[in-house]
Amino acid sequence: MVGFLPPAAPSRPLSRGFDVILAPTLGALQTLSYVYTEAWWLQMLCIGLLGWRAAVVTPRRAAALGWCFGTAWLAVGTWWLFISMHRYGGLPAWMAAAAVLALSGFLSLYLSLAMLLFARWRRGRVAADALLFAALWLLAELARGVIFTGFPWVAAGYAHVDGPLAAAAPWIGVYGIGALAAGLSAGVSFSLLQQRRRWLGAAEALAAIGLGAALSAIGPQFTRPTGTLTVTLLQGNIPQEQKFQAEHQGPALQWHVETMLQAQSDLVIAPETAVPFLPQQMPEDFWPSLRARFASGRTHALFGVPMGNEQAGYTNSAVGFAPGREGEYHYDKHHLVPFGEFIPTGFPWFTELMNIPLGDFNRGALNAPSFVVKGERVAPNICYEDLFGEELAARFADASSAPTMFANLSNIGWFGDTIAVEQHLDISRMRALEFQRPMLRATNTGATVIIDHRGDVTKGLKPFTRGVLEGTVQGRSGLTPFAWWASRWSLWPPAILALVIAAGFAWRARRRHAL
Repeated sequence: MVGFLPPAAPSRPLSRGFDVILAPTLGALQTLSYVYTEAWWLQMLCIGLLGWRAAVVTPRRAAALGWCFGTAWLAVGTWWLFISMHRYGGLPAWMAAAAVLALSGFLSLYLSLAMLLFARWRRGRVAADALLFAALWLLAELARGVIFTGFPWVAAGYAHVDGPLAAAAPWIGVYGIGALAAGLSAGVSFSLLQQRRRWLGAAEALAAIGLGAALSAIGPQFTRPTGTLTVTLLQGNIPQEQKFQAEHQGPALQWHVETMLQAQSDLVIAPETAVPFLPQQMPEDFWPSLRARFASGRTHALFGVPMGNEQAGYTNSAVGFAPGREGEYHYDKHHLVPFGEFIPTGFPWFTELMNIPLGDFNRGALNAPSFVVKGERVAPNICYEDLFGEELAARFADASSAPTMFANLSNIGWFGDTIAVEQHLDISRMRALEFQRPMLRATNTGATVIIDHRGDVTKGLKPFTRGVLEGTVQGRSGLTPFAWWASRWSLWPPAILALVIAAGFAWRARRRHAL
């Protein structure tokens, strides 16, 4: 019948062998789109081929396809975790590799379940099945990004930061872009399985992508300019194996402090743990003299430092000094890294195997106040906190105090000279697109850059070099649609919409089988 897909048939031995090779190949191949973001189409091709196979095999086979695709996707996209565990943590190579593979396989169970349900509930109509595929894909990505503190690294939407679908970022955010890409890709595959009007779905998808490209060029601006700041961003390039060794901490601290003191800009930012000591571990006059240096003049300073004590607990923090301000600004990291900043229940045995200075930090407030610099509200986030756009959105609940720009203080030297640097940069660029806010990145090893509200890098340093980046940044005020709904309801709107769609298909499938 026109407009229907052929019913799923049991896989033949040849097709099972084909799928064993195809699914992980597609999952691994599409990760290239996260490094070479101009190849956004490659990810859509790989997802489309996954959708094609899931539409013509049994539910059990579809689940296996989803698991193989997802495991390869995450293992190749986050293989650099191996470096932190093996090179810096001292785990045997086989154990570190097994840990990366186990994490990837576990987190791919969500996609496996999504493909199983798709094969079981699909109706055989191109548009309907594309909608179901997109909804289940979205639920799988939300589950991976939220459950067990969340690990949404290499979420599908990040592959489109330079593609036409990026125009949807201020509306639906990175998860919405991922669902849109999945639905369009699968819809093209499903349309090609039709006996007639085979190319109609492909034409519709191309039209949607073309519309996205046009909106990227002339899309609406939900925000407006505020003031302009001159900024100085530091990149110390401290080797990770030296960062927490006592004999190297003094020179590293000296470089960061001396360079901050030489800054003549409105704002100077040093990376995460640029000051690697607790304030009480410093010489008695260090902290007061540093505060006094920035108490007058024009320069504001923001830098990473651990804070706290044994009684109150410790925090991974950013401290700010400002002219004319009594005391200091204080931001505590909210979203902590499992195994790095806290030990998950039941896993002390694993962390004890690694020779990494792990912390057990307290969690900071979700909706933290901004650091005010010449009327601009600079909202810090530390390390991979910029991976959680829904948490940054909480700071926009009150438009009158909403950030006018973001500042990311990072140290991903744990992962060596790998694709993690480019991936983290694109994550920050996606946040700039979602909120139409600039992002300043001061990192230990890179990428130290200035990103404007359009997600474009206007100036940057070469990664893995020591340097000082000077430039200007323009703040923005106003709310994007994403900032408006995510600040109120977090990720519940897309989750509820996807659940309603999936429930509707489940009900229809049960009713069909009952007849």
